[in-house]
Amino acid sequence: KTVNLESVCKKALLIQPSNTSTEPEKAVQMRMKTTQSSEVRLSQSKSMVLQEFDPTLKTVCKPLTDFFSIAGTSLEDCVMQLKSEELNVAKLSVEGKKQKKSWSLMWTVLTPDQLLFYKNKQETGLVWKSCSTVQLCGAVIEWTSQKSRRKNVFQVTTCTGSEYLVQNDCYLTTLKWFNAIRKNINSSGKGLQQRSNSTEHLPRFRSSSSYGSASPNTKQRNPSHRRSINVFGSTKLKHSASDSTDKNGVKNRLKKFMTRRPSMKTLQEKGLIKDQVFGCHLLTLCEREGTTVPKFIQTCLDAIEKRGLETDGIYRVSGNLATIQKLRFVVDQEEDFDLDHQQWEDIHVVTGALKLFFRELPEPLFPFSFFHPFVEAIKIKDHQEKVDAVRKLVQQLPPPNYAIMKLLFAHLQRVLVHSKKNLMSTQGISIVFGPTLMWPSLDAGNVALNTVYQNHIVEFILIENRNIFII
Repeated sequence: KTVNLESVCKKALLIQPSNTSTEPEKAVQMRMKTTQSSEVRLSQSKSMVLQEFDPTLKTVCKPLTDFFSIAGTSLEDCVMQLKSEELNVAKLSVEGKKQKKSWSLMWTVLTPDQLLFYKNKQETGLVWKSCSTVQLCGAVIEWTSQKSRRKNVFQVTTCTGSEYLVQNDCYLTTLKWFNAIRKNINSSGKGLQQRSNSTEHLPRFRSSSSYGSASPNTKQRNPSHRRSINVFGSTKLKHSASDSTDKNGVKNRLKKFMTRRPSMKTLQEKGLIKDQVFGCHLLTLCEREGTTVPKFIQTCLDAIEKRGLETDGIYRVSGNLATIQKLRFVVDQEEDFDLDHQQWEDIHVVTGALKLFFRELPEPLFPFSFFHPFVEAIKIKDHQEKVDAVRKLVQQLPPPNYAIMKLLFAHLQRVLVHSKKNLMSTQGISIVFGPTLMWPSLDAGNVALNTVYQNHIVEFILIENRNIFII
């Protein structure tokens, strides 16, 4: 049956209790006596009901029970649709994007399928202004005590990933809102299931009925919002056919890329990749250059003897590290390099690059297999026997190592000749070159003791240079 809304509202206002204000009655009587059209009178009746709904909700609705039942709408549905009150609201995320949690006092309005948050009560009306809208269809509501220190807090999570915290200091008020929102969520979920044959949202709707206990301290679990637990807890992962197709496509593209990738030899022949100097094995570098002493070592020693023998603290003072690395890059990438260039005028940069070259060797100038034999030889107390033992070990070195060692120690002898000006002694040079020219293959043992032996061996060879290399 269709019921005239105008007549229902008139009867409802006329049967108000006598203790209420008489102003609404006078307004109705004056409106009934006017000769306006029915459309104007209908709009005035609607506006009067909406304006006086909030302050006199209980007074008006109690005598309207019979009229709403006749129209096919229950009184409880009316309350759930127009429920409004000030609540504390905080946004946690909007469509999956995290937001800074900030509590605000919002005028909250509940409709059958939406939860609306206004900054104040004046924003609500016939023409609603911009507000925060929470879609209840497919949403999840649950009590939470971990995301806020406040009491009586529940969380509403929409199907799009937006999360809102709602709170009120009064537990009964919070519980009333919790139950009302949960009922609207359930009803909107059932309506969607009836209108659609899709089963995409069915697990969420079925699980939503289990949300919302009578106490906020009861912690509920929502399987659909704990995907990480479900994924890692399951023993088998299900992949769709499209995922398999995408993976196969990626594999095929990678295979084609690898097959088309040029070899290292081709890149070297085209000049795109050049052989490195720093970090290259001595034997490999000498074979590539066709010499017994790498070109870089010979060039550095010539430059130092030309303009650095009398420099104070030669080999002891460190050069600019950035410039040293720049020189290293130039040596690795270019065949021709000029150490007499202005950018390499600091001789400490040249000595630093030379020491870096020895430290970057995959195997030191004193090979790993010779480390312990040299240590045992340096322990010999008899001087002549010690010289013979060290000379025998030096002669057993690979040809590139022997040639480089002979050239290097002869150069260090010339540095010692100018010791009065450069202030370098045999002990100072041995401290610099001991750990640079030899180290054990493994970092086991006493590091301090190994350092002492390293320095002692270099110092002994430097002193007995003529007897060991038979110059």
